[in-house]
Amino acid sequence: MHWTDEGVILSVRPHAETSAIVEVLTREHGRHLGLVYGGRSRKARPVLQMGNHVEINWRARLSEHLGTMTVEPRRSFATEAMESPDALTALMSLCALARLVPERDPHPNLYEVTLFVLGFLDDPTVWPALLVRWEVALLEELGFGMDLTACAATGSNDLLIYVSPKTGRAVSASAGEPYKDRLLPLPPFLAGRPQGGVPNADVLQGLALTRHFLETRVFLPRELSLPNPRQRLEAIIARF
Repeated sequence: MHWTDEGVILSVRPHAETSAIVEVLTREHGRHLGLVYGGRSRKARPVLQMGNHVEINWRARLSEHLGTMTVEPRRSFATEAMESPDALTALMSLCALARLVPERDPHPNLYEVTLFVLGFLDDPTVWPALLVRWEVALLEELGFGMDLTACAATGSNDLLIYVSPKTGRAVSASAGEPYKDRLLPLPPFLAGRPQGGVPNADVLQGLALTRHFLETRVFLPRELSLPNPRQRLEAIIARF
């Protein structure tokens, strides 16, 4: 078995004395692992960093085997993110959450969004809102997508400002008024209402919204908690 693809490195762990097991999110082959011989060498370490965009050549005798990888650099997002602790936390959160997708199950749309977000980590006025949209896309890929296009009660798309914490469906201002204490806020930039830059308060609402569904639909059923970088994100955005 043999394939070539491009991908984003999600994790790297040592194997034996000189090698590494590398986990990548690829464009066509989904989340995939492979053994990189010499992956712990001085030459390989700068390439095998979380978040880096790479070219991958994977080989195995049988498709179900771990296989071996050779990895060549395309863009070092990890190095770029290291210039900002906040951007680095965002990168680490994205990579940790991307590991939730099933292994070897292609998610080309999520891959494209991932590259797009990584490309803006040098702009703190842009990446926080993009990261929220990425988490919305991740939930969709995991089968827990929210319906933010119309009110769950009336079917209209007029002034959608809430989300049901149970169904993940949007609720309008009028329909949700009697239950507003039990509903989650829906920030305008996720409701499709045009606006300029996204205020930090709206980003925080978006992160709280995605966090709720990540915790209740994904992590708690597995008896897990949110990754540490994701837990720190909201405090970081609140300081902006």
